[in-house]
Amino acid sequence: MFSKTCEYAIRAMLFIAQKSKDGERVGIKEIAKGIDSPEHFVAKILQDLSRKNLVQSVKGPNGGFYHDKTSLKYSMADIVRIVDGDKIFEGCGLGLRQCSETHPCPIHHEFKKIRRDIKRVLENAKLGTFSEELEKQLTFLKR
Repeated sequence: MFSKTCEYAIRAMLFIAQKSKDGERVGIKEIAKGIDSPEHFVAKILQDLSRKNLVQSVKGPNGGFYHDKTSLKYSMADIVRIVDGDKIFEGCGLGLRQCSETHPCPIHHEFKKIRRDIKRVLENAKLGTFSEELEKQLTFLKR
């Protein structure tokens, strides 16, 4: 459903949210290990997200990535939009450019409902709400 880049971005952002709840900063190596993903790929993704202010970073020996109160309010939908764009929320289920309300593809009306549900779920999934579930190991970020 999401690109591999988007999957890693979501997992990294959730991992950082969990780790930064007590003001901790987390480095790339720990993030990559914690979400079971390639270090160089995660570094590139987080650099981009940092430039777009979805996550904060500090360079140096005590540096790393972290979330502040503002960035913990971002939703998974915000991350998806930044990384993959709006296609999942607005695109045709069959990938047709000419699909529309007046010229629907065979799955247009059913897929419209699915898109709406996906958007609702991702909009309501705020970064700050997952820390407790991850800490209690009720949810996980590794395969």
